[in-house]
Amino acid sequence: MNQRTLASFSLLRFTKTRGFQTSCISLAKKNPYTDTLLLPKTPFPLRANAVTREHTFRDRCTKELYPWQLKNNPKELFILHDGPPYANGDVHMGHALNKILKDIINRYKMLQGHKVWYRPGWDCHGLPIELKALEAIRQKGSELSAKEIRQLAKKRALSEIEKQKKDFKSWSVMGDWDKPYRTLDKDYEIRQLRVFREMMKRGYIYRQLKPVYWSPSSKSALAEAELEYNENHISRSVHVRFPLTQLPTVLQDKQLGPIYAVIWTTTPWTLPANKAISIHPELTYSLIKIQKNDEVSHYIIGKDRVEAFNEEINADGIEILHEIQGKDLVGTTYNHPLWNTSMPIIAGDHVTAESGTGLVHTAPGHGMEDYEVCQSLGIDPFSPVDDAGRFTSEAGPELQGMVAFDEGTDTIIKKLTDLSVLVHESDYVHKYPYDWRTKKPVMLRATAQWFANVEDLQKNAVAALKSVRMVPDVSIRRLEQFTISRKEWCISRQRSWGVPIPALYDIETGDALLTDLSVEHIIKIFEERGIDTWWEEQDDSIFVAPEYRNNGKHYKRGYDTMDVWFDSGTSWTMIEPRGKDRPVADVYLEGTDQHRGWFQSSLLTSIAVTGKQPYGTLITHGFSLDEEGRKMSKSIGNTIAPSVITHGDKNNKQFPAYGTDVLRMWVASCEYTKDMAVGPSIIAQVSDNIRKIRTTARFLLGNLHDFTYKDCVPYDQLKETDRYMLHELFEFGERVTHAYDNFAFNRATHHIQHFTTNNLSAFYFDVVKDRLYNNRHDALTRRTAQTVLYHILRAYTASIAPVACHTAEEIYENYRSLTPISESSVFKQGWIPLESEWYQTTLEDKWNILKQLKSEVNQVLEIARQEKVFRSSQEADVDILIDMNSTVGKMIHSMDSEELASFFLTSKVNLLQKNQEDKNELKSFERDTQLGTDQTTCKIITRPSTQYKCPRCWNYHANETDTLCSRCAQVLQ
Repeated sequence: MNQRTLASFSLLRFTKTRGFQTSCISLAKKNPYTDTLLLPKTPFPLRANAVTREHTFRDRCTKELYPWQLKNNPKELFILHDGPPYANGDVHMGHALNKILKDIINRYKMLQGHKVWYRPGWDCHGLPIELKALEAIRQKGSELSAKEIRQLAKKRALSEIEKQKKDFKSWSVMGDWDKPYRTLDKDYEIRQLRVFREMMKRGYIYRQLKPVYWSPSSKSALAEAELEYNENHISRSVHVRFPLTQLPTVLQDKQLGPIYAVIWTTTPWTLPANKAISIHPELTYSLIKIQKNDEVSHYIIGKDRVEAFNEEINADGIEILHEIQGKDLVGTTYNHPLWNTSMPIIAGDHVTAESGTGLVHTAPGHGMEDYEVCQSLGIDPFSPVDDAGRFTSEAGPELQGMVAFDEGTDTIIKKLTDLSVLVHESDYVHKYPYDWRTKKPVMLRATAQWFANVEDLQKNAVAALKSVRMVPDVSIRRLEQFTISRKEWCISRQRSWGVPIPALYDIETGDALLTDLSVEHIIKIFEERGIDTWWEEQDDSIFVAPEYRNNGKHYKRGYDTMDVWFDSGTSWTMIEPRGKDRPVADVYLEGTDQHRGWFQSSLLTSIAVTGKQPYGTLITHGFSLDEEGRKMSKSIGNTIAPSVITHGDKNNKQFPAYGTDVLRMWVASCEYTKDMAVGPSIIAQVSDNIRKIRTTARFLLGNLHDFTYKDCVPYDQLKETDRYMLHELFEFGERVTHAYDNFAFNRATHHIQHFTTNNLSAFYFDVVKDRLYNNRHDALTRRTAQTVLYHILRAYTASIAPVACHTAEEIYENYRSLTPISESSVFKQGWIPLESEWYQTTLEDKWNILKQLKSEVNQVLEIARQEKVFRSSQEADVDILIDMNSTVGKMIHSMDSEELASFFLTSKVNLLQKNQEDKNELKSFERDTQLGTDQTTCKIITRPSTQYKCPRCWNYHANETDTLCSRCAQVLQ
């Protein structure tokens, strides 16, 4: 845009506020005074052209800035520890939300003068990456060794890291990208093993045969954090009757024939593993006579479940014969129909009368409560199911090799039917755990696994959380509940791609060797030769510490690897400690799912080893939804890739190329502690907010084209309007700072938008345009306005910099020569510069009255416009009649009438004593009102101006038509 066109465009904007619609072209041609106006001049464009222009500023606010601030910023180190994203798959909106939120915090802290330490990380081990490597098995048609799997998995992880890193950097996330931490690096793995060793030394690590969540689809144990729950899972539920072989004393004289204990289960595949029936000793049970299909049977049922049982099996008739206490049933026995063996009825406090029959099928190999109640009685767990979820030979020849969930269940139900012990079968819809990666059901299965004893850590962990700042604060209850409800943590996995649990096993007995000496010896080998040695070395003996080589035993390696949550949960070791009582990181920030995952695993490992929590502040964000409030899912087809927002959607044109700052502004505008919607209309609105920011910056820059900091006017020489604007600027700076301090970025962006629209566009810019455009370039009144614009520009740019970093840099590029020290980046200028003398509460009180008065004046002016007495408020004179001795009257009377006229955008304002109305023959409009809290009466009168429009400034200040007003005449002289 050339200078003349720019001038015409700016003049058009200026004149439209006065009601004229003359085209800028005709103005430029016909008005001889256009070239004498001091119209805005700036190369800063209204359109961002972000995709091409943002790259110009990216390096200086990321790559170059990060090392600079660590070296030059004066305040203490601020550490935001990066929760490692999984090194697998394309980035999505959740990644963008997470990384940009972190960057906003870091940039704000840096602007405040802190040295910011941000080292990005990646979680590199685990099943999904290994599965990608295992795809090569199908491609090659042959089995892969553990060594080959690990090589392929590592290659895959490193490739994914590079792809994700490129995207993260494209969002202008500032950090140490050249030295990220990766859980596959040797240094990281050694640190992790040393945490394991320390926890082992303190008695937190043990091995036990007990039920764990097992994923047949993954062939591995899972932690609770690796589960997701399907609310609509359908199980085949069955009622099964087990004949009592030993009756309780109170029933021995009943001549009834067979009496059955009836159980209900939604996992019929676990019936071969049944070891007992549990009842609650304090519940009352009923002996019932039931008739169905001409068959009469006698069952033991919980008293409170009889009616529900009758409805469920749709019996023809039911009769309660006797009642018996649960404690009197304990010790009796029943016959297991599948094995034809006698099993006990035992007491269990976990039994309730809320569902089922009040008698619980107990399989200690397939349930934690079953395991716990049986363990105290010496009943060993039994789980005849292999890693793939198929029945083993221990389940019998009829079941061997069958998938427990499928044909195994069918066979068992058929067998129960053939044995006449199946009472009822139906489908049951309920919530059931699934493997969060394969999306397939899991089972509880007893296997020998390594555990961390969380129960011993809970008390200290929950106590430590009391000193952690939570955002939102309610999230502490969620984290506490997850921590308290967890008794143990299964840390072993049956995978090749991971960090090995450094345990050796006696070849003859299978007993584990896990001692301080043994583990330290293995760690030293890893330090020398790398962890791959565990899979590559042929000789087991090199891993045996010298102290155990001649004890008459022979050992072999175990190949269990550590849970990936243990991997990532020890990432705090990558940060240098900062004092005894201070956590290593100032902030952890991740999604709500990490209350069960990384937040908790980091807390537990840190408490176990250091005795303190690893974070000072814990921030939780929600997940992205589409504009209809649905969770984003590839299956639904409602996902939006961040690149579609930044670079445009070439297919359906819903998204133009908005650039990175629009993506970042969306993140900042969201109430991120909840789930957030994103879509075409939402992003378009965010883009419009960026455009308003650019429009505001363009006005500020354009009117400072002939100004530098040396031209600043001292505060005591400013006009009152200017001083009030600085007061508003001070309060704006305080509000924005408070919002950023509290990580409430949506409030910060709201304050910016409100300040833009209400304080600048709708107030100050309108008030000062006349001074800026029409006065002499060095006139004091013009310089006072420019002084305020200069302060606004610096504060305004700083306020948006943590979010819209490219826009802020571009704005700064256009005014840095005006500042005392021209830095290479806006982020080197520091946070919002505010001066205490700007804060004047008396001005605020006064201007609140004046704003109220302006609102009343506007109503009178609007009536006159509707009557077509004049088109623009600039054509009007206004009389204000008020008691000059009142508090409000004194406030208004202390104002300069020219300032009031500028404020009201009128030609003239007359301040008159109440009842001193100036009688004028011109048609006038009146309004009586009350001002202030004391309701001071005030009369407003408006009429057409008695003066003429100046052809240069368009104010009605000229004494004759087509002549200049005195001010413009002086300027031209």
